[in-house]
Amino acid sequence: MINITQFRQLIVQPILRSLVLDSAAAEELLVFTCANESLGGTYLKQVEGPALGIYQMEPETHTYIWQNYILNQNHLRLALITNFSCHNIPIPDRLIWDLHYATAMARIFYARIPEALPPASDIDAIWSYYKRHYNTFKGSAQKDSAVENYQRFVSG
Repeated sequence: MINITQFRQLIVQPILRSLVLDSAAAEELLVFTCANESLGGTYLKQVEGPALGIYQMEPETHTYIWQNYILNQNHLRLALITNFSCHNIPIPDRLIWDLHYATAMARIFYARIPEALPPASDIDAIWSYYKRHYNTFKGSAQKDSAVENYQRFVSG
């Protein structure tokens, strides 16, 4: 498991600022997502599936976001070119080894959703938002274990 203080200070916060998509709500949602998808960075590739990186984004989702969102959002495309030298769509495997890039892609995933982010202090709302939009009804996440994973991650 990644050290939560370093994760927030060295990965999440600078990337959110670089995308100009920073807020306490966005930070907490990404921490919650990482806590549940990879058990706080324990898994960099899904054990029995295609998902990659600390947010366990599927390669098809990665490519879809690029083709159907990022390429149409000049400010995000410019931020990705500037911060990650993404002049072309990167290979999805970059989600495994580049924590900054994986964080940017997870935040952009959530940025596409027109619904407002849940309050940073409302774990029930964060759970609901995460389940509805990221893990979805097809995913295996359950509220009790998800909240437990999050609490374990943030308590270090």
